[in-house]
Amino acid sequence: MLTPGTAEELARALAEASASKKSIALFGNSSKERMGGPVMAADVTISTSQLNRLLKYEPRDLTVSVEAGMRFRDLNAILAEHQQMIPLDPVFYENATVGGVVAANSSGPRRRLYGTVRDLVIGMTFATLEGKLVRAGGMVVKNVAGLDMGKLMIGSFGTLAAIAVVNFRLHPMPPATRTFVHEFEQPAEALASRDAVLKSQLRPCAIDLIKSGGRYKLLIQAGATPAVLDRYARELPSYRVLDSGEEQAAWTEIREFVPRFLSTHENGAILRVSCPLSEIGRVLEAMPSDAVARAGTGICYGGYPDARAIKRGDRLRRGVIEFAPQTIRESTELWPEPGSDFEIMKKVKDMFDPSGILNRGRMYGRI
Repeated sequence: MLTPGTAEELARALAEASASKKSIALFGNSSKERMGGPVMAADVTISTSQLNRLLKYEPRDLTVSVEAGMRFRDLNAILAEHQQMIPLDPVFYENATVGGVVAANSSGPRRRLYGTVRDLVIGMTFATLEGKLVRAGGMVVKNVAGLDMGKLMIGSFGTLAAIAVVNFRLHPMPPATRTFVHEFEQPAEALASRDAVLKSQLRPCAIDLIKSGGRYKLLIQAGATPAVLDRYARELPSYRVLDSGEEQAAWTEIREFVPRFLSTHENGAILRVSCPLSEIGRVLEAMPSDAVARAGTGICYGGYPDARAIKRGDRLRRGVIEFAPQTIRESTELWPEPGSDFEIMKKVKDMFDPSGILNRGRMYGRI
């Protein structure tokens, strides 16, 4: 296994393997090895874990540049010293690297207010199989200088090139946060309450609906001044307010729903379904007893104790098997029927990796 310590060493390692037509497995800390297509055996294995330096941090400009191998939690800890953050809440938070979060396009509960990786990445340096370092974007929040090639790397699972450096736009941490919780017997009741919030003047940063044991729990988190948080309390009188310890534990449990479920189910799988807000209730009803929905964005995650039991009926027809054991990912169709853009995706893959040697089969459609 190769562990390059600089971007130049990373580019050189890719070029040498490519010149010899050797297959390459590329990863950070392997926290998401059960995600996407199966991890295939490779002639050369490259880890970016030693690319872990903070390169440039400008608190006044709300920007930071960091190498891809730094752990995401370590980066956010540094930013927190200046009351700043990258509000992505990725799964496997403790071990996920910056590059892994970007390559998997990983986000969590606060995507409703702050967006996804695409909204927070403003620049990137990546290494190609030709041994070149390509710099896209920059260190400014607004960048209009033509095509941003770095956007292609987001969600590519390392199948196009190796991310070496990522530049982020930052957000100030809110003065305070408060989480409001209400339990419901039926998802329709919870979603009616959610609709009232969405139609109001309130702007919560997270709205998640949890299905557990046949009941539904709606959690709403707000981040603002104490005066604004008091308004939430007035407009949500039937909700219970979590104390600070409960609040942190609740959102950690939601963020880590996937790794927690997989750790207790050896053959388990996570089905992700993207749907309109109006269909969240029906999707959750069709999922097993353990499920989480981003109730403000329409992303639902269902935990299946046995991956072989997944059935994509009408309500789950758009479901993607996002996490599953290696054997299941080798033999099961993970994605729904490819769309009309799939041919374009294959052409992009051929442009970066014509021999098909980099992280083979990890991305959508096994490309």
